[in-house]
Amino acid sequence: MHSLIAIAGMVFAVAATPGPNNLIVLHLAAHRGLAGARPAIAGIVLGGLTLLALVILSMSAVFIAAPWMKTTITVVGALYLIYLSGRLVVAQRVRYAVTAKSDDVGFPESFAGVFGFQFLNPKGWVMVLTAVAALPFHTDSFAAFSALAVLFAAIPLSCLVLWASVGTVIATRLGQERFRRRFDIAMGTLLAGSAILLLIGI
Repeated sequence: MHSLIAIAGMVFAVAATPGPNNLIVLHLAAHRGLAGARPAIAGIVLGGLTLLALVILSMSAVFIAAPWMKTTITVVGALYLIYLSGRLVVAQRVRYAVTAKSDDVGFPESFAGVFGFQFLNPKGWVMVLTAVAALPFHTDSFAAFSALAVLFAAIPLSCLVLWASVGTVIATRLGQERFRRRFDIAMGTLLAGSAILLLIGI
């Protein structure tokens, strides 16, 4: 019981603080409203649960046997974040030279795109691996997944909805070209910063 409480606290801390998933949902909600962010929210939550099942079933043992794989995933994920940030900032600059009304947000926005991103998200890997390792009965795959699945669904979902709600508040100002431009640059810069921190921590 104490382990689950500690894991819940860790999951909340990771899910609530700024990171790629929260920034994607915030940006989508700001540009397209809460409804426009729902596919991304579903992709993040279900992708996280799939990643959890994968780690419990096999990947924790693989990482112990081949630690370079964890490093590889971190590097690939960080590079992908840098790509997303560059796409957002550079593409928005080109877009604003033509029109300020485009709603192409630059982030992965479909359910499939965000679902797949969970397997490249180093923050997600760290959260899952830490949670599985903290369980005293993690060798029992079914018991471990059952205990963690509720936490990994309810907590991230609540945090993502909160971030999306913040995005809908910001949306009222996105009609102003200067604010929208600065907002997009800020989102891209935060993504790049999180990627750099991940690379430094390797």
